[in-house]
Amino acid sequence: MSCGRPHETPCTEVLDRVYNYLDGELEAPDIAKIRQHLDECGPCFEEFGLDELVKKLVRKTCGHERVPDELRVKVRIRIQQVQAELRVSQPTE
Repeated sequence: MSCGRPHETPCTEVLDRVYNYLDGELEAPDIAKIRQHLDECGPCFEEFGLDELVKKLVRKTCGHERVPDELRVKVRIRIQQVQAELRVSQPTE
């Protein structure tokens, strides 16, 4: 996914790290880069909004139990695989 304009931080990097961003797992410089990119890039901002909504729904329905680290890693890997598959299947402009 890309808006077709050049950015300091590429769309692929932002989308790959959006869950880390949402989980507060990034350092201040990386947070600033992602925020700047989301402010500039409509398609990434829309994707971010969807990911944020998914996290809120999961937190609301499953937020009372601690998720095992092994499961958390498996879910993140699968999400990254699906994102990669979607990028490959989308036509480039």
